Amino acid sequence: MELHHEFTVPVPVDDAWRALLDVERIAPCMPGATVDDYDGKTVTGSVKVKVGPITVTYRGTAVFEEQDDSAHRMVLIANGKETRGQGTARATVTGTLAERDGGTAVSVRTDLTVTGRPAQFGRGVMAEVGDKLVGQFAECLARRLEEPTERTEPVEPVEPVEPFRSAQPDRPVQPLQPVEPIDLLRTAGPPVAKRVAVVVATAVLALVFVRIRRRRHA
Repeated sequence: MELHHEFTVPVPVDDAWRALLDVERIAPCMPGATVDDYDGKTVTGSVKVKVGPITVTYRGTAVFEEQDDSAHRMVLIANGKETRGQGTARATVTGTLAERDGGTAVSVRTDLTVTGRPAQFGRGVMAEVGDKLVGQFAECLARRLEEPTERTEPVEPVEPVEPFRSAQPDRPVQPLQPVEPIDLLRTAGPPVAKRVAVVVATAVLALVFVRIRRRRHA
């Protein structure tokens, strides 16, 4: 399926371009995502998706196939596989930036292929959820771009977990915090959630029915 999203950020286009290529800086704005490693071209990490009682984790990589500084255009190819299942996700994301009224307009085109449990919700639900997630990302990115690049106030200490390996050795390593999965029911909103809930309920009933049959034949 093909998805198209647009949003604006309140900074000049060159600043927005540098920020979007700064994976360490924008990683916390990516809903459900955890970045484990980044070498300047390839991002390794995971994305968690929650549908009712079911949580699916995709692990994989995202590779910058194109970074055109003059045209402010990037192409990112991401591949992931369920850690507990056969489902897969593949996306080719093309982003272009353009100056608009002193800020930057960001256009994102995504060619997405998903197999497994989330795929059964169909293009309409996935598109609506995508709209919500891109909106959350844009709001978070705008807030981060308005923050000073260096903090002057002390930072509260956090419990360290597996460290993020930065592509920039001179940048302090930031400890990662547990990431909440993308909750499709909550993100989609009531109208869409009702349609998703029907699918989830059907899947759960089918699973229960299969288990009952297996027990009877055991």
